[in-house]
Amino acid sequence: MHLDAHSHRLDPSASAGAGWTVAGVDLDRWLADRGAPPTSSRVPVLAFGSNRSPGKVTWLREHLGLAGPVVVLRARVEGLAAVWAAGLRARDGARPATLAVVPGAVETHAVWMATPDQVAVLDRCEGRGERYELVRLRPGCGVRVVTEDGARLNGVWTYWAGAPVRAPLLVDGSPVACRDVDQEAARELVGSPAPLDPGSVTVQDGAPEPTAWPDEVFVYGTLMPGRRAWPLIASHVVGDPEPAWLPGRVHDTGRGYPALRQGGPGCARGRCSGWPIRSRRCRCSTSTRGRTTGGCARSRTGRTGRCPPGSGPGGES
Repeated sequence: MHLDAHSHRLDPSASAGAGWTVAGVDLDRWLADRGAPPTSSRVPVLAFGSNRSPGKVTWLREHLGLAGPVVVLRARVEGLAAVWAAGLRARDGARPATLAVVPGAVETHAVWMATPDQVAVLDRCEGRGERYELVRLRPGCGVRVVTEDGARLNGVWTYWAGAPVRAPLLVDGSPVACRDVDQEAARELVGSPAPLDPGSVTVQDGAPEPTAWPDEVFVYGTLMPGRRAWPLIASHVVGDPEPAWLPGRVHDTGRGYPALRQGGPGCARGRCSGWPIRSRRCRCSTSTRGRTTGGCARSRTGRTGRCPPGSGPGGES
């Protein structure tokens, strides 16, 4: 978390509604106390290179008008690597980083939980539409983004080479990982730009909409595949459901269906199913925030993942 030129540690918490705390305070409460949008009004943007640095965040505030708390999560990224770009930066002659699909690569990067206004600042900084494109990582492209709490973030946004000057630099036919060569040596590299490869990403049209993420719904109990209520949503599901979990426990309501109580010890097992916008009309549990149906609150969460070792099952009904 970055605010007023100071960094504040974020700690994962199964009992916090936002999934994270700042100095023991639920992240959403901490943001609300400062008049800032909650996590449900933000989108995940995978940051690499200098955008992970608190100093860069301060520079964005001073030069491009970046405002408000910047929520940054540390993430393990598999299948992508930060590599040196083909062109040098006009402002200072440095060689910037860019992303490339590298099977087997495992790196630590950052995920901004950014408001639309903050994304607009990043757009200006990155030269969206000229040097980089704002894209979403496609499912099934072999890339995984997992935050410190073990949650897998699907469909995150990031900045991808949109012109040869920001394409990966190929030296002897291969990209050069930033972790292997420092900036001073990178300036002297000689090679050629890699072909622009949009195959792993989808270019974002316009501004990202917080309500469009996550584009999956967590179902449990009678709504799980093969259970009694599955036919109610089966026709709306895109792709194959995958096993997933949320922190919390599933309880028997005594009314023929279960109820999830989030937070606390244990985890609730279920399925995380792809859900297109048209299916928001379905009168079942969805991840649309701010509404209720059938006496159950609907909430947004990005904290689905594998059940942590030793946490035990959360129960199913």
